[in-house]
Formats: sequence, C-alpha cells, structure tokens
Amino acid sequence: QVQLVESGGGLVQPGGSLRLSCAASGSNSRIYAWGWYRQAPGKQRELVASMASGGTRHYADSVWGRFTISGDNAKNLVNLQMDNLKSEDTAVYFCNADRRTEPVSWFQPSDLWGQGTQVTVSS
Repeated sequence: QVQLVESGGGLVQPGGSLRLSCAASGSNSRIYAWGWYRQAPGKQRELVASMASGGTRHYADSVWGRFTISGDNAKNLVNLQMDNLKSEDTAVYFCNADRRTEPVSWFQPSDLWGQGTQVTVSS
C-alpha cells in the first residue's frame, strides 16, 4: 500500500524559508505528478503548487514567485521550497500524488494524501 510521508515543517519568522519534502513508499511504479495543498484554520484546503512529468508547473497566485515545486520521479519524491514566507502562509501542508502510472502533462489529484505538516510563520 502506498504511503506518503511529509517532512520539513516548522516555525519560521516572516521573510524566512522552509523546505518541505514528501516521499512515497510502498509503490511499485513511479509517481508522475504531484500537488502540494495547504489548509489554514477555518479555511478550505487549497492547491498551492503542482507539477507533472511533462514539466508543467502551476502555482497559486498567492505563492507565485516565492514557492518552488520540484521532484524526482525516479525516487518518488517531491519538494516544496518556500521563500519569503508570510504570516498568511501559516497552515498545515499536504502532498498529494497522482495515481496514473504513465507520464502525464498535468496533475490530477487523487485520494492519496500525506499526513500533513504544520508550517507556522510568526515573529
């Protein structure tokens, strides 16, 4: 059974940086597309960044220019580099893996979620 395990969350001051990682275990095939979501208290979960094996990357307007998604298909690993963090970036961050088993040009979310990692931006 495939599991996603996230790491890298924590407390950071405004303007600081954090790098989140998400690794898949138990998968016999590569993961070709990923998404990073976040959910702040009292708000809906939102997609902040996604990437696909064809090279397509998308970012929410609120994080464009500050967040960078990257990954290694061979290692079933995805990262989210977050720079110039703001207090409004405070949330629990979740990774999501596309279940399709061949190279794709866009991210399709699935029921495969990580456990979430808390990011708190505060002085």
